[in-house]
Amino acid sequence: MTTAIRVLVVEDDQFLAAAHQELVGRVDGFEVIGVAGSGGEALRFLAAREVDLVLLDIYLPDMTGLDVVRSLRAKGLATDVIALTSARDLDVVRAAVSQGVVQYLLKPFTFASLRDKLRRYADYRREVTTPSRTRIDAQQDVDRLLAGLRAPGRPALPKGLSENTLAAVVRTLKAAIGELSASQVAEDIGVSRVTARRYLEHLVEQRLTVRSTRYGGAGRPEHLYAWRRGGAGR
Repeated sequence: MTTAIRVLVVEDDQFLAAAHQELVGRVDGFEVIGVAGSGGEALRFLAAREVDLVLLDIYLPDMTGLDVVRSLRAKGLATDVIALTSARDLDVVRAAVSQGVVQYLLKPFTFASLRDKLRRYADYRREVTTPSRTRIDAQQDVDRLLAGLRAPGRPALPKGLSENTLAAVVRTLKAAIGELSASQVAEDIGVSRVTARRYLEHLVEQRLTVRSTRYGGAGRPEHLYAWRRGGAGR
């Protein structure tokens, strides 16, 4: 029986932490053994428990995720880290890579995207922790290991959706005071109502947006959408 990969979720937003925990639980071979809402809490947990993988937000209330990684390395802990974050600054990405962050997944992301990252990590971990294997025989073995870990997986978005348009929809929802209809979002970003609704429904499926229904007047009820405050796109 294969031992599950022990995961610590580090995320200050309680809703997102619960969502990440649920998503990880749907991937075979992974087990969330703890959730931390701050860098300090994460470091205390890591000092007390054995953890294989940390799913780490960069923006934390008491320190950055990079500070958490630096503290881990300073203490001699080689725990693997996957960043789940909205941080798009190239300096942050470069620093994360230099400190040994093995994967970097931008919010908002789909379950398929996270699952792909985790499966690739599991394959990599299986290769490097096999008891009978203690050395690399050839350059192609190194290349294969790193390619399997770093190579792009399946598209993060459903067919027909683009990252740029999704980002525009998210910005509009976050800037809004109250709820918006698909027509209002469409007008704001310059797409059709049908297109805007596809993106909005995708965000609802990812539990990043709340949908409600407005009744009244003639005609069909109208769906309204609002960004979950404290959501992933900070």
